[in-house]
Amino acid sequence: MAKYRHALPQAAGGLFLSDGGMETALIFLQGQHLPQFASFVLLEDENGRAELMKYYEHFLPIARKHGLGFVLDTATWRASLDWGRLIGFEPDRLRAVNIAAVDLVATLRDRWETRATPIVLNGAIGPRGDGYKIARMEAAEAQDYHAFQVDIFAGTQADMVSAITMNTINEAVGIARAAKAAGMPYVISFTVEIDGKLIDGTTLRAAIEATDEATSASPAYYMVNCAHPIHFEQALERDEAWVTRIHGVRANASARSHAELDESDTLDIGDMADLSRRYSALMRAFPSMHILGGCCGTDHRHLAAICEVCMPDSGMA
Repeated sequence: MAKYRHALPQAAGGLFLSDGGMETALIFLQGQHLPQFASFVLLEDENGRAELMKYYEHFLPIARKHGLGFVLDTATWRASLDWGRLIGFEPDRLRAVNIAAVDLVATLRDRWETRATPIVLNGAIGPRGDGYKIARMEAAEAQDYHAFQVDIFAGTQADMVSAITMNTINEAVGIARAAKAAGMPYVISFTVEIDGKLIDGTTLRAAIEATDEATSASPAYYMVNCAHPIHFEQALERDEAWVTRIHGVRANASARSHAELDESDTLDIGDMADLSRRYSALMRAFPSMHILGGCCGTDHRHLAAICEVCMPDSGMA
């Protein structure tokens, strides 16, 4: 049974953490082979699950140390039908790994949750296509496609689902409608290019406002991920209603463009001190942003550095 599905603790405010760039950490720091960038393949054997536990347990002690909540993502960003088929996973096998992913994070919650550190189980859903390229899909098609994963999560202990690295309004709306139909709280996280816009030229403001309009503002909140703060800081406007809908940031470590990162075969961990200062500045300027994590190139060291700068007892009163 889901623990927080009907009352997400992060909705009440307070600082929450999330993890970092799962796939980049698993590949570059833990030496794992992830076909098609799919971390869910590790769920099928004991050694793979151990590597995922190792990854997660680099982050959870940071939340416990600071007495913060944690939004714990499943390793399912690529665990949808098209990506699964690319690496030989038919629907039944894919269903099994989505369920296994929730079971794994539920085990972690049993181990790490305290009264001061509530842990929310989040079913992670990625784009149908490449998050760095324009998707061509209507909202109805997106709803039909993503309902596969959403419905699986609805039958597990997952408290919510998140559409991560979305780059079109239609796909975001489709996932939103699938989640609403399944009775799942949900979050939409957009990614932007170096100009602060979605890859098709849509502004972040237009994407959030259009998604809210098409869904009767039913997303629990929005996030921005898979972009460095210098790419989206200029797109934000103080005292604007749409910005208050953004509650979380999961930035890339690197300030490189998506195209540059896509072509790189090395890990760019960026400047942790600079990234931490930018997170702090975002929180000061936009108090609604209180869920902090990382994306490509980040790991637990980045999150620890961010906490040291952004926690109230470190000078951010």
